[in-house]
Parts: sequence; structure tokens; C-alpha cells
Amino acid sequence: MSRFVVRLVLVAASALITPDAIAADWRPAQPLKFVVHTSPGAGADLFARHIADVIRQESLLPVPVEVINKSGGAGALAINFLAERKGDPTHIMAVTNVLLTTPLRQKGLPTYRDFQPVAVMAHDTNAIQVLASSPHKTVKSLIDAARAQPKKISHAFGAFGGTDHIIGYQLAKATGVQFSYVAFKGGGDAVTALLGGHVDFVTGGPGETRAHLQAGKLRALAVVGDRRLPTLPDVPTLTELGYKVEIGTGRGFGMPAGVPKEAVATMEGILHKAHQSALWRDYSKKNMYEDRWMGSAEFAKYLAEQRMAQKEFIDSIGLSKK
Repeated sequence: MSRFVVRLVLVAASALITPDAIAADWRPAQPLKFVVHTSPGAGADLFARHIADVIRQESLLPVPVEVINKSGGAGALAINFLAERKGDPTHIMAVTNVLLTTPLRQKGLPTYRDFQPVAVMAHDTNAIQVLASSPHKTVKSLIDAARAQPKKISHAFGAFGGTDHIIGYQLAKATGVQFSYVAFKGGGDAVTALLGGHVDFVTGGPGETRAHLQAGKLRALAVVGDRRLPTLPDVPTLTELGYKVEIGTGRGFGMPAGVPKEAVATMEGILHKAHQSALWRDYSKKNMYEDRWMGSAEFAKYLAEQRMAQKEFIDSIGLSKK
């Protein structure tokens, strides 16, 4: 009986352990590097830089955190860069859907199974956006123009096969139209092209374009999903408008395969503390993120589930690797 009681006590105690309390004995001895697959100014880049700043301001690590951009190949450069650092806990990648979609398209590229999920901190809602001077004031107007002139309306996005691209594809499929797709190295470059009048619309996160929206340079036609954003209360959702397009960008981090379990647990705990900070909460609200937390184990399951959905997309457009 005493052994049974002791076992119950141990089980109850383990249930009280939070990510913040795990593996406090591991601490990096050299600066950490957040690896970003986009060019500076894109959503993943801005997210990684802010988390690095939160870690610094909250004194969560004894070493600095540097952000390095490895843009190219729709994320392939960053994926290879991190995979080559197997077992190195000082390199951590800002993870988005390209970790799933790009290996499906490029033969020989490491897959999500070759990395160690750490945590998801937010869900970045996307929005269909046009220039303020655009003749299209509604999604219907944009669709009607694309129907009248197939492949005339251009859709710009960051990474080929990424969330922004998938949104345009799903919208075209749902409405039976054809867009002209234009890929860039990052969402920031796509927005620059839109501001220059070189493309017709983007489907990036409004957090990336917040300043342009507030300055009246861009106009959001719809939010992707089924819930309006508190910061854009007058912008309808695609669900409201009758378009079945439901996808967004998870904002999280992953490490190379083979890193010590203690390092994974410690980084999960540090990111959890950053997620709970007022600095992150304020930033998340301003940048129109949907608050979401997933630890390492839950993130791994999420990636496996999402991989199936992304494979369906890649297969449907005939770009699966041979």
C-alpha cells in the first residue's frame, strides 16, 4: 500500500510540472541563432526578431540571440542549413508551413521528421490585401476580374508552396478562376511589389502590413478564416463571404535532430515564459496574431497532421517530387 501511495504522489507531482520548470540545468554557453527562411521584413523574420528581443529584455537566457536570414529555394536553404547542424542546440529555426511543403516538392531535402519541434507560440491570420487605389473594393470584384480575364490578376506571396500561396490556390479553386502566381523570397518583398503597383493582391498577415494599412496605402478585403480580427472589425471573413478557405500560419520554433532532450525542454520552457510575457502579449495583439501555445509533443503531432493536408495541396497542383 505504501508503494502505491508513493506512486500516486509521484504521478500527481509530475502533473504539476510546467515547461518553465523542466531541465533548468541546461543553459547555452554561446550565443543562440534563430534561423529564418525569409528575407528581412517578412512575417517569420519579424516574429523571430521580436522573440529574440523578448528573451533579451526578460533576461531569459545568459547569452544573446542573433537572427540570421537564409532565404532562397522556398525555404530549402534554411532547411538544409539547419539539418547540417544535427545535434547543435544553438541553432533554432523559425518554423512555418514551408518546412512541410518544400520537402514535398524538392527531392532529397530533409523533411519535418529530420527536426526537433520545440513550440508553437501563435497563429498568424492572413488577409487578402490590395492597394488603396485598386479598383477592387471587395473580394467579389477581384474574383469577377479574374474570371473575365484568366491569369490576368496577379497574386504575390513569399514562399512558393507556403501559406500565402495555398490561400490563393484555394480561393481560385473554390471560385473556378485562374490567378497569375508570383513568388518572392519573403512576404516583405511581395508587399513591396504590391506597393509598387506590380501585382494585384497579396495574402500575407496583416501584422506584416499594419503600418501600410493604417497609413491608408493598402486595403484589406477579407480575413482568411471564420473569425474577424478585433483590430480590423470592419473587414469581413472569407467564411462570411461564402468562400471556403481556412488556413493560417503557425508561428513556432524547431531545432536540429539529435539535440539533447534537456536542451529541447529548456528552450520550450524559455519560449513558454516569453509567450507569457507582457511584451509578447502586446506585440501579438498589435500584429493581429491569434494566441496559441503548443509544447514540443503537441507540436510534433500538429506537424504530422498538417503534413497530410499540405501533401494534398502539392499533389493537386502537380508539384510532388519525383
